[in-house]
Amino acid sequence: MRKIILSVIGVLLIIASFLFAQKLIADKNKPKPVQAKVVKTVFTDTVQNTTIPIVIAANGNLEAKRRLELYSEVQGIFKRGNKLFKPGQEYRAGQTLIKIDAAEYYASVQSSKSNLYNSISAIMPDLRLDFPDIYDKWQNYLNGFDLNKTTPKLPEMTSDKENYFITGQSIVSNYYNVKNLEQRLAKYSITAPFSGTLTEALVTEGTLIRSGQKLGEFIDTSIYEMEVAISKTYASLLKVGESVTLNNLDKTETYTGTVSRVNASIDPTTQTITTYIEVKHENLKEGMYLEANLNAKKESDAIEIDRNLLLESEQIFVVKDSLLDVIDVKPVYFSDTKVVLKNVPNGTVILKKAVPGAYSGMLVKPFKETSNTNNK
Repeated sequence: MRKIILSVIGVLLIIASFLFAQKLIADKNKPKPVQAKVVKTVFTDTVQNTTIPIVIAANGNLEAKRRLELYSEVQGIFKRGNKLFKPGQEYRAGQTLIKIDAAEYYASVQSSKSNLYNSISAIMPDLRLDFPDIYDKWQNYLNGFDLNKTTPKLPEMTSDKENYFITGQSIVSNYYNVKNLEQRLAKYSITAPFSGTLTEALVTEGTLIRSGQKLGEFIDTSIYEMEVAISKTYASLLKVGESVTLNNLDKTETYTGTVSRVNASIDPTTQTITTYIEVKHENLKEGMYLEANLNAKKESDAIEIDRNLLLESEQIFVVKDSLLDVIDVKPVYFSDTKVVLKNVPNGTVILKKAVPGAYSGMLVKPFKETSNTNNK
């Protein structure tokens, strides 16, 4: 029984081996399938060289062109004014920003003015007797002297004798002492030199102000400047008065400015030149972040394409007889997304969009819009 079973198994193994050998021979002789050529559809464009404006993109924050940092040169109590000294408060030119209590100092000024008046009055009898020709001049000065107004300028001295006599009576020195006190008295009140808004207030009514203390900051809200750094390559192209288009980050607002100043020196670290753009608009605020587009120059016989179409070897793909090829080009300007090229012949068919895995000799088919698409 055992021999019969082993014999059957042996016969089955022989038959299986024979069938397997036949299958291997059949597979070996079977022809391999021919892979169909893959033709990629690409977007193309035909080159037509034109004049491309070189627009330099820059950005920065707005700052008020006219700014006044308020400091006190005198000491005293901050008196309450017609308007609260608070950030955001608007003032017109000539309005009082800060008024410091000057009652004590005002009294000393009036005392000095009175002494000057008395000194001149005391020499009037001598002038009548010794200098009758100048008596009327000094008498008219006394008649116009008002203690409640600014001290008028002393009469002009026409002779050396008059000069020696008046100076010898200490009238000239007293006069300049009074003028010095009046100048200091004026510093107890700070007025707005231009219309604007208070952006910083460091004191309030009733505060004891000390000499040299910073009181706040006042800006002109009608005109702003934006400082931008431009590559030194375009330093010779920037002109004062050049129009500049500015917009916010969301591209929802557009403003027009002008180049007001161009720095004469180049930053040795960044190799950039600082340019100042002046802009006016009622919606602008200090600190706003804007993007600027400066028209530097115009490049003739050039084209503009996406930067991702330019290869590292300064070549671009072209389509020739349904095959991709490369040609050498000359980049003249790079922006964030675009590049301006020269030396691309008119009529050359180039790629409009990048093709993943593209190589020279690749079989391609230009995309053609259907008639339905054209009708839409």
